[in-house]
Formats: sequence, C-alpha cells, structure tokens
Amino acid sequence: MSPRLGMLTVEQLRTEVDAGTLDTVLVAIADMQGRLQGKRLHARFFLDSVLTEGTEGCNYLLAVDVDMNTVEGYAMSSWDSGYGDFVMRPDLSTLRRVPWHEGTAMVLCDLETVSGGTVAPSPRQILRDQSARLSGRGWCPMVGTELEFLVFRDTYEAAQAKHYADLVPANLYNIDYSLLGTARIEPLLRRIRTSMADAGMHVESVKGECNLGQQEIGFLYDEALVTCDNHSIYKLGAKEIAAQDGVSITFMAKYDAREGNSCHVHFSLTAEDGSPVFAGDGEGDRAGFSPVLEHFLAGQLAGLRELTLMLAPNINSYKRFVRGSFAPTAVRWGHDNRTCALRVIGHGRSLRFENRVPGGDVNPYLAVAAIIAAGLHGVEHELPLEPAFAGNAYTSDSDTVPATLREALTLWEGSELARSAFGQEVVDHYANMARVELLAFDAATTDWERARGFERL
Repeated sequence: MSPRLGMLTVEQLRTEVDAGTLDTVLVAIADMQGRLQGKRLHARFFLDSVLTEGTEGCNYLLAVDVDMNTVEGYAMSSWDSGYGDFVMRPDLSTLRRVPWHEGTAMVLCDLETVSGGTVAPSPRQILRDQSARLSGRGWCPMVGTELEFLVFRDTYEAAQAKHYADLVPANLYNIDYSLLGTARIEPLLRRIRTSMADAGMHVESVKGECNLGQQEIGFLYDEALVTCDNHSIYKLGAKEIAAQDGVSITFMAKYDAREGNSCHVHFSLTAEDGSPVFAGDGEGDRAGFSPVLEHFLAGQLAGLRELTLMLAPNINSYKRFVRGSFAPTAVRWGHDNRTCALRVIGHGRSLRFENRVPGGDVNPYLAVAAIIAAGLHGVEHELPLEPAFAGNAYTSDSDTVPATLREALTLWEGSELARSAFGQEVVDHYANMARVELLAFDAATTDWERARGFERL
C-alpha cells in the first residue's frame, strides 16, 4: 500500500532537513484530557538524538488539571516523589507534516518510565492494552469519530477578555446540512479540510449543524489507534488554524442552552484476513448480526454506566444529556435510532454500532478503550442481547446515562469491570482526575449563581 499523502518516513524527513524545507519537529503525547503536549525540537537534533534515544518530559503531564495546576492525589507524580521525568518514545508510524506551520513535522510518542517500563495511565497505553486483548482473539478494532465544534468570530484573546460570554457565532441560524450557511466560513473550513488531508488524514466531508456556528468535519474510519491519533492532531490543528485566521472554535460539550457538541464514535471489528467480524446470519431484529456483535453490544449496555467516566470525563460533559436533544439519556440500542445511546447501522462489511454518549470534549483514547473493554466483557461472559428498542427512547423506562460527573465517578470506583479491564492503577488515576474537577467546581461561584442571587436573594 502506498503511504498516505502527508506522512513521512525517517529517510524523507532526513532528506527534507538536509534540503532546508523542514526545520522543526513537534514531539507530542496525549494527556489525560486528550490534548497534545510536548516540545518543539530542531529537526537536526531530533534526527541526531531523539530518534533513537527519545526525550524526557515531566511526569506531571499526567497529573495536573486542565489549567496545568499541580494537584494532589496522583500516585505517579507528586511533590513527595520530586516530580521526575518519563521518557517520550517516538512512534515513527505517526511521523507527518504539519501543513499549518511552516517547515514543521510532528511525531506522537508513547510514554515509558526512566527504567523502561510502560506508563499504565497514559491514554495511548490504555488503548494499546485494550486493543491487544482484541488482537489476542485475532480481531482489529476499526473506529471513526464524528467531532463537532462551534465557530465564533471573536479571537481566543477577545473571547477570554469577554469571559467567554456574548461571543459572535459564525452563523446566526440553524445551518444543519445548509450549503449556504457553511459557505459563510468556507475559507476556514476549506483550510482545515485541506490541512488535515495534507497531514495524512482521509477527510470525508464537512457539514453544518444545529447550534449557531456549529460544524462537523468527518474522516474515514481506520484502526483504533490511528483514528484516535488523528482525532487529537485534528483537534489541535483546527484550533491553531482558527487562531491564525482570527477566529475561535470550541469543542466543549455544552457551550450554551442550545445543542451541544457531540463526538459520536463508530465501532466495528475486522478479522486478520480483513473480513468483518460483526456480520453474520442473525435473524429478526439481529438480522445480519454475528454472535460476536450480539455479545459485544450486550457488553456495551451492561458496562456503559460504569464506564461513562471514560466517555464523558468533565463536569460540562453531562450538560448534553437532555431529553429530545439528540444526546442520549437511555441506555438502549436500536436500529438507526438516534434516541438510543447505541445506534446500529450499516450491513455486511459496513455493519457497526455508534456510541452517541461522548461529547466534543472526550479523550478519544479513553472512550475507545472503554468501548473495547465493555464489548469484551460481553463476549467473555456471552451476555444475551436485549431486543432492539423501537420508538422514542427518551420516554422509555430504561436505565439512564449518569446525570453528573459525581454519579459517574461513584459508578467507576465501584466497577469490577473497570478494575478487571484496566487495573487498579488506572481506576485510581482517573478517579482522582474526576475528584480534582469536582473539588474545583464545588469551590467556584458561577455566573448562574450571580444572576440568581445578586439582587433577588
């Protein structure tokens, strides 16, 4: 297979460095929030040293809050342990151009301890471990993510100065599927599309969405780790391109009272010969299903509430889960039914399910790892699949997605499924992340409280 446009081999990088067309290499890791953190290296230094030896980064990168504040409660990193380093080891299969920066390439890294061990709570390692469980059965996870965002005509600096209120959306009406509406910001959308394609991604389409200024850019599905890497690079790149163009975008799950930003995750399995694992001879409401798909879906339903912390990691994530909002509340599955948390679509090779729980703020590595863990739970225990739900699941008496981060944390900490799939170290690490966010939020005075209480109370 020919290499994708935008991807680089080490030899190509060396040639371009010698020619002076590339001079910078970004080395990056995915942090707990799914953001890319790292260093800008001179390309010659990368080739001479980091390529073979790796580079170091403070281990607090997996032990801080979203504002990069050092916080308590993490076993891997603290003042008592001296905030040491871990090693960032380049994964050369991710080496690519960064078209929105001049003379720049990027490579994603796996994390190791200084003694050479893996870093279990690293999001990329968590996904690698779950994918390895599938590989042991001869299966490969195939994933697509659909990531929505809002575009504002304010710069990021102006938005911050306005405390992120009274911003000017790029569109002033619902532009779902509207060609006219998306044309208003086509220069921005086109630059994002073409830049991502030139960085090695297969862009499918862009379409408007329901909220004011809301957009979605879709990419072709791929192996799970590739998709999650591309997701994180795209998210960083889209923000950087927006900033260069004097506008701002947000992927937060629920910016206002209108529709939130979703990140639907499409999931299927292939066998070693490339054949679809989910396709089979099922009948009735499982027509075309294999037994693997039935058990895998049953596992999603059984494990969804306990693993929601991995799908909806922030306080704001839970503001999306409103009846009649196209964000799910009911833990049910259905055929092409957008009112259910799990939507089954396609047939034959394209047969897959869509997890509709994650929002635009999701860490894709954690979300996909949770989907795999739940599915394998169903397969290993041969869980039976309940009938497909037909109709409006919002009005059903089903179990519901956790309503708050606090509820999700309680379910996560009490989950035997989470402990058996991820290990106690990972469970404790991400439980602490949730507690840190809850403590910060509980200590904050919000605009809502001021509006309710300043004069009236």
